[in-house]
Amino acid sequence: MSSSQQDRPNAQTHAASAAGPLAGIRVIDLSHVYNGPYATFLMAMAGADVIKVEPPGGEHLRSRGDLGGADLPFAMLNSNKRCVTLNLKDAAGRALLLEMVARADVVVENFAPGVTDRLGIGPAALQAINPRLIYGSSSGYGKSGPYRDYPAMDLVVQAMAGIIGTTGHADQPPVKAGAAVCDFSAGVHLYGAVVTALFERERTGVGRVVEVSMQDAIYASLASNLGMLHARGSAAPARTGNRHGGLGVAPYNAFQARDGYVVINAPGDRHFRAILEVIGRPELADDQRFATRGARVANMAAVDALVESWTRTQTRAEAAAKLLALAVPCAPVRELSEVILDRNMHARGSLQWVDHPGLGRVVLPHSPLVFEGAGRLPLQPSDRLGASNKAVLGEWLGHSDAELEEWARDGVI
Repeated sequence: MSSSQQDRPNAQTHAASAAGPLAGIRVIDLSHVYNGPYATFLMAMAGADVIKVEPPGGEHLRSRGDLGGADLPFAMLNSNKRCVTLNLKDAAGRALLLEMVARADVVVENFAPGVTDRLGIGPAALQAINPRLIYGSSSGYGKSGPYRDYPAMDLVVQAMAGIIGTTGHADQPPVKAGAAVCDFSAGVHLYGAVVTALFERERTGVGRVVEVSMQDAIYASLASNLGMLHARGSAAPARTGNRHGGLGVAPYNAFQARDGYVVINAPGDRHFRAILEVIGRPELADDQRFATRGARVANMAAVDALVESWTRTQTRAEAAAKLLALAVPCAPVRELSEVILDRNMHARGSLQWVDHPGLGRVVLPHSPLVFEGAGRLPLQPSDRLGASNKAVLGEWLGHSDAELEEWARDGVI
């Protein structure tokens, strides 16, 4: 039984299942910006009660709202969480956190290594209070190793991990990935580590410390590039543009259309033959330059020229529809303004329109994790700063209104 289930003695197994697989699990979220909050967002949407603890001025991501619209990411990552404020540099703030930890199942943080130990709220201190606690942490380079104390954000980890060096065209400077790939890869892995530890606790009754580094989490995503490096050594090109990272598939590229670009990938011979049918050149199926995947890779420029001579005559939608009809992997290259209206994601509930009290009507993501039989939990807009102070510190922990008012005056909350 989870510690939070002990607070709810009437909870039934069936009811917990209907509310999501993590119903009854209570998570204290000390994390900020992207990777930790995304992990705890996944937990919240799986049914966990996530209590987000912020400093009295709010976490870093809230402060980006003064740049105009930049506070949308906070809303995206903090739906279905209860937000409280605690000054963890103050003894009274730390004491309140310890009260929460004693009744929690999970703590998640993504401070620089050593920060929580210096504050007296590191894993050893917290598990001494609650031996069943799962303590999850994420950082740029991990809690051990020579890079341990390097400051790390997504950009610098992309550079250190090889993402930037492998992104872009060979004759142009390297560029970062458009998405914060290292942060969110770490967040997904942190979620997996915490849930794995919760599964272990069901058998042992004892908690565990788990950690994920952004650098570790992103490495495997470079599999194609690493394969080419292994095969070609110093002859391997650093950047392949929109072509396959291992230069092992053709066509595999972004091709000019009448109104933008469309990407096409033909991993097998049947896919390429289907392309030849669509573009009206079936006789080229027997051309030795195109007959096998190896031949097409050796004649990549000729393959790309052939395909693009057709895509230039089509709109993105026309090209995609014709190729998809024959099961060729392809898609239009879309702008974000198109993506947020994606009919597939809206139909599945993966994206939803939400009336947010601070942002108005916006599109917010649900969890990509679908638990059949549980249904999707309704999206609850992200809390205002400290909105759940009374519910959590007062009603849950049992402190009086007078205490909360005193702590507010003293800057504890």
